[in-house]
Amino acid sequence: MDSRNAAWRTPVSYEARLKDLGIVLPESSAPLASYVPVMVHGDMAFVSGQLPFVDGEVVTGTLGKDVALEDAIAAARACGLMILSQLRNEIGSLDRVKQVVKLGGFVASTPDFTDQHKVVNGASDLMAEIFGDAGRHARAAVGVPCLPVGAAVEVDAVIALG
Repeated sequence: MDSRNAAWRTPVSYEARLKDLGIVLPESSAPLASYVPVMVHGDMAFVSGQLPFVDGEVVTGTLGKDVALEDAIAAARACGLMILSQLRNEIGSLDRVKQVVKLGGFVASTPDFTDQHKVVNGASDLMAEIFGDAGRHARAAVGVPCLPVGAAVEVDAVIALG
């Protein structure tokens, strides 16, 4: 293994890795209903479902009807960025992340759309990009008829902290 790959797998700091990748996290959004964005219990952080905010607006629509696959993948990535923003807001630094344990992806889609797994890769790939092996996780990708405020995608997370 070359030294570049070794550095990717064990970064000095995940916060520094964000900067190196040129990733700027969005401002955390306020909850839309009666829940908290993140609940920390022991060494686990449970991040509530996050919607895809791009330029301050929620990406809306339905896969298989009026949202292209590429746009939905980008929306899932935006959900992942919001997960990280909410998490950082709660715990102070992403350097406390020990392991991304699980992501749950919900994709607003028509009954004949069957690429939900490809959509949620937008969030999954982001976690691996930032956290390396610690970003590998279990996952669900589920098609649903609709999501809050007409969002195209929603993603939640369970993250182990150190």
